[in-house]
Amino acid sequence: MEDSSVTLEVDARGIATLTLNRPEIGNAYDGNLLRRFVFLLDSLASHPGLRAVIIRGAGRHFQCGADLGWMAEIAQQPPELAREASRASVTAFRRLNEFPLPTMALVQGACFGGGCGLLCCVDVALAVPGAVFGLTEVRVGVAPTPISTQLVQTLGLHKARRYALTGERFDAATALAIGLVHEVVPADDIEARLEALVAAFLAAAPQASAVTKHSLLRANRLLLTDEEADTLAEESWRQRASDEGKEGLRAFREKRRPLWQP
Repeated sequence: MEDSSVTLEVDARGIATLTLNRPEIGNAYDGNLLRRFVFLLDSLASHPGLRAVIIRGAGRHFQCGADLGWMAEIAQQPPELAREASRASVTAFRRLNEFPLPTMALVQGACFGGGCGLLCCVDVALAVPGAVFGLTEVRVGVAPTPISTQLVQTLGLHKARRYALTGERFDAATALAIGLVHEVVPADDIEARLEALVAAFLAAAPQASAVTKHSLLRANRLLLTDEEADTLAEESWRQRASDEGKEGLRAFREKRRPLWQP
């Protein structure tokens, strides 16, 4: 049976839509979703006639970060398996950030943790006014390490420090002001706005678009090396497997404050 955690549609124009499809838990990602996402991105990178990729979330929410049940499970696993889970996260964001053709995301509902990471890795991010955002990892004792480089690339170090360290939630107007999304569009108008952007991408030569994306990243030293990716994964799994990480996940499941919180 094919994994349906991420679905794919490609229309006649070469516009692909990847839909994160775990609506019952806010499209939170686990190992299966990450592997499926990377597999589809890799297949699309060589898809003949592809022009752009749109990322959506099924149901009420765009993406609520990591599946905390999955995180609790891998925190108990042997180090190599825990490392592999963190590598999967780093790889997914790296593949999206360096994808050769234009990418877009449409945000509704909640966009937390890795969901914000996705927005930092696409070329255009749109949100409806009622969307809610947050880099909430520190509140459950883990770190946003897999998306740390893209956060700084998108928000700048000053803003990334604030929102990654407070874990506070913020609204769509704030997301626009800090550069996490490019536009906030009324829900009734967002599909029309998306189509206008698709038309703009279709008017651009595909090879020129690919060269432009790569040069923007390469010339500014924003392409991750394999060594840097491994270091991010190592930092991520060690914090998740720490006593603090385990306590944060327990507290979340038990609906109580973690021990470090007054």
